[in-house]
Amino acid sequence: MKKVIIGLMATLLFFGCSSEKKDEQNIEPKLVVGKSLELSLNDQFEKPQSLKSETKKVIFAFSKDIAHTCNDYFVTASPTYLNDISTQFVADVSSAPSLIRSMFILPGLKEFKHTVLLLDDEKVAASYRAGIDTQKIIVAFINNKSITEIKMVDSINELKKIIEAK
Repeated sequence: MKKVIIGLMATLLFFGCSSEKKDEQNIEPKLVVGKSLELSLNDQFEKPQSLKSETKKVIFAFSKDIAHTCNDYFVTASPTYLNDISTQFVADVSSAPSLIRSMFILPGLKEFKHTVLLLDDEKVAASYRAGIDTQKIIVAFINNKSITEIKMVDSINELKKIIEAK
């Protein structure tokens, strides 16, 4: 019986973690230069957060590896680093099954001193992913809550250069 339960859980985990892309043809992209960026997301403590008026950059991580890379960098900085450079960080956790999110992802994120805004709804996240290379770190430059520029970078060194430059 124990083997059957373990096999069933492994199967559910395998299918729940599928990286198969959903049909995103009819989704209006939110990350577009010239568009207004309105963010109302919960942070890792399930506290509602919005785009701050002083925010100049928003960093998006749409894959687990990219989110880990960004978080690994942010934990080496001061807890106020992102605020000090007028930046907010958004991680997409929507593709993870809710059981995995609640048991592993959220508890891990709560250990961070920096704020992580979470895209945890597939439908909401899809509009942010539309037209974006989700295997890169995405930096949206903001002026008065309007996107003025979008850069996609591959490494923390590139990220550090562009977020600290402007």
